[in-house]
Amino acid sequence: MQLVIRGATVVNADHSARADITVSQGRIHAVGPDLDIPSGARVVDAGGLLALPGGIDPHTHLDMPVAGTRTVDNFEQGGRAALAGGTTTIIDFAIPGQGQSLLQAFDACMDRARTATCDYSFHVAVTWFNASVAREMGVLARERGVNSFKHYMAYKGTIMLDPEQMPHSFARARELGCLCTVHAENAEIIPFLQQRLLAQGVTHPRGHPLTHPQSGEADATWRAITVAEATGAPLYVVHISCAQALEAVIAAQARGLPVFGECLGGHLVVDAAVYEQKDAQSAARFVMSPPFRPGQDREALWSGLEHGAIQVTASDNCAFTDAQRQAGLRDFSRLPSGTPGLEDRMRVVWDGGVAQGRLTPEQFVAVTSTNAARLFNIYPRKGCIRPDADADIVLWDPNAEHTVSAATHHHATDFSVFEGMTFRGSPVATFLAGKEVFRNGRVTAEPGIGQYIPRPAFDPELTMLRKLVSSQAPCRAT
Repeated sequence: MQLVIRGATVVNADHSARADITVSQGRIHAVGPDLDIPSGARVVDAGGLLALPGGIDPHTHLDMPVAGTRTVDNFEQGGRAALAGGTTTIIDFAIPGQGQSLLQAFDACMDRARTATCDYSFHVAVTWFNASVAREMGVLARERGVNSFKHYMAYKGTIMLDPEQMPHSFARARELGCLCTVHAENAEIIPFLQQRLLAQGVTHPRGHPLTHPQSGEADATWRAITVAEATGAPLYVVHISCAQALEAVIAAQARGLPVFGECLGGHLVVDAAVYEQKDAQSAARFVMSPPFRPGQDREALWSGLEHGAIQVTASDNCAFTDAQRQAGLRDFSRLPSGTPGLEDRMRVVWDGGVAQGRLTPEQFVAVTSTNAARLFNIYPRKGCIRPDADADIVLWDPNAEHTVSAATHHHATDFSVFEGMTFRGSPVATFLAGKEVFRNGRVTAEPGIGQYIPRPAFDPELTMLRKLVSSQAPCRAT
């Protein structure tokens, strides 16, 4: 059945206009005023609502094995949370153990994603490097639709790539026309500070942010930029959380380097004071890396979004239950690191961005959808409302208020870092490939409806990436 959405204000990253949208066979057929209604089509009245491209969250960890447990949001449940918040596509991670085949790790993730309720793709982490890894990177880029490789500069001894090998991985990615992404933290400082605090008797989760200082994040960001510049690789810095790290990204962009930044919904609104709660269980729920920061860092991130230094918002959805945190309540260094956030990312950005006058609706679409589509080379299939794009459409009420509660959210975990917060701006309905999968609080997506989205490599000159960075207006972090 064809679909017609009538009377919405269609918002793309470059313009907005009142228009109708017709959908056929999962794709957008036409966008314009007063379109003819095909016989037998379903008509959705969207008067007073905005029609936005489905959100793209390029940083999630669904059904991920970690330290003897696994994240509780799987691809079915996590997809439901995504759709309820207006996100229709995620990019998750295949993370091989050191010495494990990258292809084996990728295939295992594809198997786990068979029940996905939203569209998905994968970054692949490079946790070790030799000639066989270089060969498998080529197979992933040319045959499996992977155009981004993740590099951990933390978690030494597990998934962190040896710093001496990172230039080789960056150079190989550049050769393949792929984007390098980094988790930027100083791997030496973290365990040193953990051991020192534990020796002093600090076991409460308040120790976590003290062992992940802003200076360590900034140091690693500068080092990653140095490696990227030396190898000619494009760089995407994930979950920037502080002004010091953002300054490094801004400086690189000012020199014309293809360096891009991502920030998380949680880092935009949650304050570092959450770690000071007396109850260890309550404080432990907020443990993630990098940790939540003070107000001046949050303001720097908002400024980075407003002025284009940060191109993308994500969630880093990595959800655990209270039961999974028990072993770390008497030793903060043993706490699983990660929080949910997939469902509320877009509400957070609209409320703090558009509703507060920091972002235009067009900028909102850019940082929640279009820029990710461009950076990961799935535009214009994703990230816009235009003919031939996938019919991933969100009907958005800019004035609706939504109060977050673990009792009503769609995550599998028993807590939200946004618990009790009220956000202005919320989805009314979400369409995936033209099929309504969410409306008024209820997700109707069936397991397996989500499709794998292959992402082609970039051209040898990185034309699209260089064009995107040159279109930004770098500013100083405040």
